[in-house]
Amino acid sequence: MVSTKVSPRTSARSAGPPYARVKQHLRDELARGRWAAGELMPSEAELVAQFGVSRMTVNRALRELQADGMVTRVQGAGTYAAPLHKVSSTLTIHDLHDEIESRGHHHRAEVHLCRAEQAAAALAGQLGLAPGAEVFHTLIVHHEDGLPLQCEDRYVNPACAPGYLGVDFTQTTPTHYLFQVTELWRAQYSIEAARPTAQEAQLLGIGADEPCLVIVRRTFSRNEPITLARLVQPGSRYTLQGEFSP
Repeated sequence: MVSTKVSPRTSARSAGPPYARVKQHLRDELARGRWAAGELMPSEAELVAQFGVSRMTVNRALRELQADGMVTRVQGAGTYAAPLHKVSSTLTIHDLHDEIESRGHHHRAEVHLCRAEQAAAALAGQLGLAPGAEVFHTLIVHHEDGLPLQCEDRYVNPACAPGYLGVDFTQTTPTHYLFQVTELWRAQYSIEAARPTAQEAQLLGIGADEPCLVIVRRTFSRNEPITLARLVQPGSRYTLQGEFSP
């Protein structure tokens, strides 16, 4: 295989809108981990000189990266690699504790399971592990003002969060802890209306036929899967909300 390295200035003069080429170059470098979350990135002036384009072109590229959740821009200070839990402009992973507290309500967590297990083949494949490898498993029910709101069944790749099982999840959520110790880069998720399993119905205090909102979410660092979680919320107690702006 022959590999040809093209400098940013040469690339900027090839086909395609100049702003798009600047944006793609910065996106690629972020994906490679060139700048850590919160690290200052090159200034507009530096990018203008590097790519041989106008300041307006660079500004558009940075504005679009900000809209995509890839960077944070601070007037007078510069452009920073965004916190990595902001996966994209269409998905932000929220900490349920913060969500409940923002409504002025009280969050409480009951930990029903917190242990290491051997991963079955299907689960191992989802987490990029060998069948039978160790995986961390937690089962937690989150309450809002005393009412069960969510059953969180989560598997974690030990290589990404080796201290996971030592955390007191009655005091912090797995989401909050994983934000702190991992560099979340992207997520895959599915959302469906479904009946709970018998165990989920019992933990949530609902009937076996009550419709639930079920979210299955897999998250990744730049290099490997971090976690696989099944989040089950009774439909009568939970609404998934969002906002879109063109």
